[in-house]
Amino acid sequence: MSLDTVATAQANPDASQPFAELGLKPDEYARIKEILGRRPTSSELAMYSVMWSEHCSYKSSKVHLKQFGDKAVKTDALLVGIGENAGVVDVGQGYAVTFKIESHNHPSFIEPYQGAATGVGGIVRDILTMGARPIAVMDPLRFGPADAADTRRVLPGIVAGVGGYGNCLGLPNIGGEVVFDETYLGNPLVNALCVGVMKHSDIKLAKAAGAGNLVVLYGAKTGGDGIGGVSVLASETFESKGPAKRPAVQVGDPFVEKVLIECSLEIFAEDLVVGIQDLGGAGLSCATSELASGGSGGMKVQLDKVPLRDPSLSPEEILMSESQERMCAIVEPSKIARFLEICEKWDVTVTVIGEVTDGNHLEITWNGELIVDVPPRTVAHDGPVYNRPLAQPAYIDAVAKEVINVPLPTTADEIKATVLKLAATPNLADKSWVTDQYDRYVQGNSIQSQPDDSGMVRIDEKTHLGVAVATDANANWSYLNPYEGAKLALAEAARNIATAGAKPLAVTNCLNFGSPEDPGVMWQFAESVRGLADGCLEMGLPVTGGNVSFYNQTGAVAILPTPVIGVLGVIDDVRTRTPMSFDRAGLDLYLLGETENDLAGSEWAYMHDQRGGIAPTADLQREMRLIDLLVAGRTKKIFSAAHDLSQGGLAATLTEMVLRYNTGATVQLDNVGLALLSETPGRVVVAIDPARTAALTSEAASQKIALTKIGTTGGDSLVINDAKISLVELRKAHTETFPKLFG
Repeated sequence: MSLDTVATAQANPDASQPFAELGLKPDEYARIKEILGRRPTSSELAMYSVMWSEHCSYKSSKVHLKQFGDKAVKTDALLVGIGENAGVVDVGQGYAVTFKIESHNHPSFIEPYQGAATGVGGIVRDILTMGARPIAVMDPLRFGPADAADTRRVLPGIVAGVGGYGNCLGLPNIGGEVVFDETYLGNPLVNALCVGVMKHSDIKLAKAAGAGNLVVLYGAKTGGDGIGGVSVLASETFESKGPAKRPAVQVGDPFVEKVLIECSLEIFAEDLVVGIQDLGGAGLSCATSELASGGSGGMKVQLDKVPLRDPSLSPEEILMSESQERMCAIVEPSKIARFLEICEKWDVTVTVIGEVTDGNHLEITWNGELIVDVPPRTVAHDGPVYNRPLAQPAYIDAVAKEVINVPLPTTADEIKATVLKLAATPNLADKSWVTDQYDRYVQGNSIQSQPDDSGMVRIDEKTHLGVAVATDANANWSYLNPYEGAKLALAEAARNIATAGAKPLAVTNCLNFGSPEDPGVMWQFAESVRGLADGCLEMGLPVTGGNVSFYNQTGAVAILPTPVIGVLGVIDDVRTRTPMSFDRAGLDLYLLGETENDLAGSEWAYMHDQRGGIAPTADLQREMRLIDLLVAGRTKKIFSAAHDLSQGGLAATLTEMVLRYNTGATVQLDNVGLALLSETPGRVVVAIDPARTAALTSEAASQKIALTKIGTTGGDSLVINDAKISLVELRKAHTETFPKLFG
């Protein structure tokens, strides 16, 4: 096939081009021609198609995501906000922490191991490009029914991919979720979060400034994997018969990435780069156009200099390839020799592929022929923006009228049977089968991880300064009321950090939804964004960035609206954290917060095939007072343990607490069925030494948080009213589910 150059495009203006196959609409193609004043070359078409895809351009979500800026919290803690590879916050003592969460859903359905592995690799590079050392990862996961054949196909591969890549990088996996629901059948959600740490002076940005500076590609060679990944795979609904288009999923090599991390950190330490960008979604198309538009706008690239794994790749394929473990840096000529020297030391492939110019176009040549000549901002930032139709789905009013009618236990036998049934259900069962495949302790700074409410890592070994991170989403509540669901997920993630005694500081998000072309899905999305933006404003927490994943849909069946909210908090001394559970007898157990009749969207209702009713309403003022109480409880040494109530209510919380250190408890509850199974938000169980009763009572009163004594710790059973459940029997129920399902 002859090379399609800019000159050819001008000479043959009417040549037909496969824009539709590349995911572009006719009006989008017309807009590209209008920008260029001619038809695009095939290489330009490749670049626009990947960069204007839903996954890269946020064309359906931009109009709503603006709220995160419009309602932004003014805080000195935010050092880098939305728009860069990841947000950065000040955590004190001269340290900055960067964190972000992204999705790799569709690739993980097609190729579970590589899809999940490269999801981890991509988010780690996003953190690295900010100038930070990655220190921990997390992985919120969603699957179809636990006993479904396809879940048995994808779950083991996805878990192995997350563990295999992260473990090889030497990054502890400190948290996440595994949730099952039939709407994720055929559309598993693989969200990956990474946290990195640096000094304030180390922050790096994606910009190509300074004419004459060099464009340097380093890391792995470019191959044919992942071509069209973001434009076709992540930006299209799966048909009910399975995906029609199956571009090659990216293939990762964690050992190459580990070397790339160390090489990059040494380069950063010597201040050898002006700008830096990783090659993730959209590959070189993204890196070159974003760096150029982030800087002065002019750049020349010689595409034939790109080192290839597969020499048969066409220019278009090289521009679209999403091969992993690659970075693009802007380096001053005076520093290039040292840059190359460091790459050679680490045995990292490195090539100068171009230079920054004083023009305003991105020009790419192939063996001396001009094949791309575009204003870079039109590729990277000025893509189409859709204000898509949205309408409240009919089901919203219908489910609100439904009355939750589930059996509530009253007798000792019923209480015991209920607690054992909840302990064994896949959404609440022990997840050790999953988490034991992850290294939680590598690097030696993990303070807590699964099954704690949040993950926590120490970032300074002298002062013991640390950060805590939690991710949460309750898709059942978001289904009933997307606005409240997003607020409730935010509140839960913040509460999960506070139970350990850390103070919430900043928010990231991964918004997973069905097709944006469905007005009902678009309404769910818009309401979720509005809820999260309002909630963050009220709680004084900045949104530092995130990810939107649309088209999580098989045929007409969309996933439940699943906004995964990540909250990062800071703790001045990790040695003083409040543990999740108690390890001795003689402590008093108290419930913080009031219990209402909140069975709508609960796990117990779901287990009885009921998904209706009215979701709880988030009381964020009370949540903030509860957070203050939990942080004070740590600093004033009031609590021996604290554990959040969420899915499964008090029954699940007590199960997890007594099994953690094999220490029983005796609990007395009024209205026992509702007390055990309600999922009213804003509640925490705390254990205290009886000598601290007055201190707890005083703190709770000052924060206007309801306080109820429910029992004491000790023994070898969980005793609830007249029901006695031996810890041996409870542990058997809780731990056998996953090995039985997945071998």
